[in-house]
Amino acid sequence: MTYLIGLLSIVFLILAIIIVNKSIALSKGIQSNDQNAEIPLDGANNSNAIGLVVFLVLGSIGAAWSFIHAKPDFLPVAASEHGVQTDKMFWISMGIITFAFFVTNALLFIFSFIYRYKKGNVATFYPVNHKLELIWTVIPAIVMAVLVFTGWRTWRDITAQAPENAVVIEVTGHQFGWYVRYAGNDDNKLGNSNYKLIDPTNSIGIDFSDEKSFDDFTANEMHIPKGVPVLLKIKAQDVLHSVYLPYQRVKMDAVPGMPTKFWFVPTISTEEMRYKTGNPEFNYKLNCTEICGSGHFGMAITVFVDEPADYAAWCKQQKPFLTQNPDFLAKVPEKFKAKAQKYIEAPAAESDSTTTSTETAAAGTAALR
Repeated sequence: MTYLIGLLSIVFLILAIIIVNKSIALSKGIQSNDQNAEIPLDGANNSNAIGLVVFLVLGSIGAAWSFIHAKPDFLPVAASEHGVQTDKMFWISMGIITFAFFVTNALLFIFSFIYRYKKGNVATFYPVNHKLELIWTVIPAIVMAVLVFTGWRTWRDITAQAPENAVVIEVTGHQFGWYVRYAGNDDNKLGNSNYKLIDPTNSIGIDFSDEKSFDDFTANEMHIPKGVPVLLKIKAQDVLHSVYLPYQRVKMDAVPGMPTKFWFVPTISTEEMRYKTGNPEFNYKLNCTEICGSGHFGMAITVFVDEPADYAAWCKQQKPFLTQNPDFLAKVPEKFKAKAQKYIEAPAAESDSTTTSTETAAAGTAALR
């Protein structure tokens, strides 16, 4: 590698010397018209001009081919309402920028070809041209203002207050995973949490002095309903993380000590996406896109977009955190004990009912014998 670098350095030095010598020769000729007439025309003048046009044509063809070839890998299918809007805005912006790029570069290369050095040509100078200055200042300013306004309006809609019927889910980032808490089946309201209450069992620090916490449940995966607004309340326990759902076009930083949020409406279920992609094993993923340590690469959980009825059925199958950890009843204030008690007694009652049914069946079998 050292020898290669040294060789390249020598080549570049030789090229630099050649260019400097040619520049000196040209500068000597820029003295008077009479002296210019005596200087022979540079043999590479026409070939360089033609080369510029060839480069413009081949470069444009190559850029178009590269775009068409790579387009399928640009963005995954937008699977949310706002995702379609942001993708549309993105492609409009890219179209305008690409148009401006090709127009300006075409003019640059073509003008270089047409107005290449020729004996007898005299340059015309425009020290001031207010009309041209207004054209190339006002038109880009108007286009930029329209793009900025439409982008601001789209971002305003995305970050607006979530609808009242939004499903509320809390996502908490930690090294190196995600805690997911749901607002329960009774009130769709998350209870408070406090980092001081975190322990080996209560990893999120759920505060059971808040009665809205009683029906909250946690899961190792995320389920969200199709066609229904979903509000993600985002937190971080240790360092900076970032919630990223690429198909839903959701990306929001998880900042320690500063809760953030993002709401969206999923439009394509997991089953529908499996059909679209032709991959029966396809699953959405929630990834971290903020480098947060050595385990960052594996910081992801599976996300299922369910039909509303399937989502409701899944939620009904989940048991509240308090039900699974009845010892936390001791942390509930006395005035809420009666309300919290039903989340403790329900499984026991269900278990007694199951036992009674089993005993009845056994008794019936014995009677038949």
